[in-house]
Amino acid sequence: MSDAIRVLSTLALKGAVHGLAGQYQAAGGAHIDADFAPTLALLDRLRAGEAADVVILTREGLDEVAREGRVAAESCVDLARSWVGIAVKAGAAHPDIATEAALRETLLGARVAYSRLGASGILFANLIERLGIAADINTRAVIIPQGFTAERLVTGEADLAVQQISELKQVGGIEVVGPIPRELQTAAVFSAGRMAASPNAGEAERLLRFLASPDVAPALRESGLEP
Repeated sequence: MSDAIRVLSTLALKGAVHGLAGQYQAAGGAHIDADFAPTLALLDRLRAGEAADVVILTREGLDEVAREGRVAAESCVDLARSWVGIAVKAGAAHPDIATEAALRETLLGARVAYSRLGASGILFANLIERLGIAADINTRAVIIPQGFTAERLVTGEADLAVQQISELKQVGGIEVVGPIPRELQTAAVFSAGRMAASPNAGEAERLLRFLASPDVAPALRESGLEP
């Protein structure tokens, strides 16, 4: 067995994985060598042949690579749910986003940062289309390829950042206003599985059991996720 286990994870779990890595090692587990990117980017990398022991993706993405035989289907476990939220720069007034009408008005009066890739970016792009405000929003929006949208609040490029709450919380100098009204979104489910070609299958299975255990629930909640 290698002294490290390679993990490819969606950005939404970055805070939780970093927080749990030490706990896992202290319990006798291997060092976690993790890399983070949006699910769509990770799918491209996996299909291009990148190796890993464990992958953490949206449930839909994990199911895709399991059907392709890249991930052992029997190993797949759901870890957490996540909601898309809105953040502002620290100290800024918190806008009203409690209802569809309030959210619509808030978005129309702001420069919004959102991502092109990832579950949150896709959801938000579809949402503003449904609300009939996509053209207005995108005229002044900051749309990043991938990464943390809240960084654009700190630099002053945007007034509002939209992303998974667990991703927003990765950036200092910002404040999470709250989730987009839940009736306007569907929670993203993030799941993990063992790569079929992993040379560290035993350690991969051990890590999966750890990540799916009740012991990690506090760390998941602290990072902005729901176990």
